[in-house]
Amino acid sequence: MSTQIFLVEGMSCKNCKAHVESGIKTIPGVEEVVADHVTGHVKVKGDHFDAEMIKSAVEKAGYRFKGTDKSTSPGSDLWLS
Repeated sequence: MSTQIFLVEGMSCKNCKAHVESGIKTIPGVEEVVADHVTGHVKVKGDHFDAEMIKSAVEKAGYRFKGTDKSTSPGSDLWLS
């Protein structure tokens, strides 16, 4: 199972967080999604999921996909709350 952290702009509340998470959870191969509306980080765990599909789901939900966050360690759960 792999983990990737993406950056998403435009999430301003817990409802935004839930909207992004529910959109990404429908993607084949995604096992777990945890978004943080404060930092804009979205942590995705799964097997063989497609980052382009993640981007599409984020944009379909009405938010701006900013790519992979290379500054945050995939094993770090400090920002998850």
